[in-house]
Amino acid sequence: MIVGIEGEIVHKEPTLLHVKTGGLTYEVFISLQTYGVLSGATVRLHVSHIIREDAQQLYGFAEKGEKLLFERLIKISGVGPKVALSICSTFSAAQFASVIAANDLNLLKRVPGIGPKSAGRILVELSGFDALLGASAAGGSSAGNEAMMALESLGFKKEQVAKVLAACSATETPALVKEALKKLQTL
Repeated sequence: MIVGIEGEIVHKEPTLLHVKTGGLTYEVFISLQTYGVLSGATVRLHVSHIIREDAQQLYGFAEKGEKLLFERLIKISGVGPKVALSICSTFSAAQFASVIAANDLNLLKRVPGIGPKSAGRILVELSGFDALLGASAAGGSSAGNEAMMALESLGFKKEQVAKVLAACSATETPALVKEALKKLQTL
């Protein structure tokens, strides 16, 4: 699984790059947010590698938060990589977290490819993304994700877990789970 790429930019368009590294040139799809950050002849991106029956595609992101958002979006039924990339092009991860926190259906419907049904599904599925983004900024995306999954597997609701994780200060998964459990007991 490819999780990152660093190399020379051979070709650049608003939604894709050709990156030469190690004698090979890779096509990497990017969001407009990432395109806006690019400068210089070299690039270093976080990558989501999607393997399908008929293709292998790389999606590159300048920030880990944007990659986290993309990967959460493509897990939602009816949201594919193109729609997820469209959302990442429209909102930064922090802006999207604000949209989710405000439960703003109309703002989400402005994204190309998103209708009222999809927007509603995304709002429901990603409730708590703002807290997860905060936890990932504090403790690394894997620690926040692992803590979220662990607490959900114990039977806690996603919304409660997300709110509690946002208030936690721990940076490693075990400490994050322990701190969150203490806070969940008081609710």
